[in-house]
Amino acid sequence: MLVYFLRQVLLAIPALLGVVLITFILMRAVPGDVVTNLVGLEGNVSPERMAEMRRMFGLDLPIHVQFGQWFGAALQGDLGSSLRTSRPIVQDLLSRFPVTLELTFLSLLIALVIAIPLGIIAAVRRGTVIDFLVSVFALLGLSIPGFFLGILLILLFSLRLGMLPPAGFVPIQDSLWENLKNMILPSLSLGLVLAAAITRIVRSSMLEVLNRDYIRTARAKGLAERIVTYRHALRNALIPVVTVVGLQFGTLLGGAVIIEQVFSLPGVGRFALEGINLRDYPVVQGAVLLIAAAFILVNLLVDVIYSLIDPRIRYS
Repeated sequence: MLVYFLRQVLLAIPALLGVVLITFILMRAVPGDVVTNLVGLEGNVSPERMAEMRRMFGLDLPIHVQFGQWFGAALQGDLGSSLRTSRPIVQDLLSRFPVTLELTFLSLLIALVIAIPLGIIAAVRRGTVIDFLVSVFALLGLSIPGFFLGILLILLFSLRLGMLPPAGFVPIQDSLWENLKNMILPSLSLGLVLAAAITRIVRSSMLEVLNRDYIRTARAKGLAERIVTYRHALRNALIPVVTVVGLQFGTLLGGAVIIEQVFSLPGVGRFALEGINLRDYPVVQGAVLLIAAAFILVNLLVDVIYSLIDPRIRYS
């Protein structure tokens, strides 16, 4: 197991390097730069002043030199500073990452609490009205984009009922209750959509397991259906679910951009989007590096959970 994880960590290094390099090149391939954006805010600026600003930001250097300087500093834990605000990128990421992490955890929690029971019930009650209703829920959830669902939730619970705030964020250390109130709607927006996908996977996985020989043997021995379902079938059916949850966790970390924008959450996704719009290269590179590293770490944790769910799985 240890050898396997060490090998995976070594493989993660070129993967991270590749992600950062591609991001670095693509950002500079986009028309305009941070100087152009700043000039647009300030009004008329002479070409000489613009050239001086590019020299100050190091944008006049060849692209391979720019990457070498940034990568060398990144190896020492320095991701640079924002070209627009001059704030250290690490400082901004440390303040914003907990917001995205909380949104991701709450969304996954909502999805699992809804999806696992519904998937089990639909598989056990296959062909019944309950199975049909669960399938309808899953189809609707997969058909509605998360941001559109978020807007509908704002219209209902914020504007019409006045129960929850439509946007904003309160740090958990300031007020746990206010923090949860602000996170309920964005978490539901992501969690309900994700629950639909996981429900289908749990149902199909449970149906496959329930038809296996050892399940029929357990029933022939006279075991209660509840024991057969939860002790024997569910544990084996969760293996593909763990895969999807691991992938979705990484996807949520980097893919909650629109939800963070809709609900004005100061997370990493919104931070990266602002960097892209303003051509703030260090911001985008730092955010992408953090999300990629988190994604790889989550996949390593998924491998650990595999071995805990099914001891037959061994890594070498």
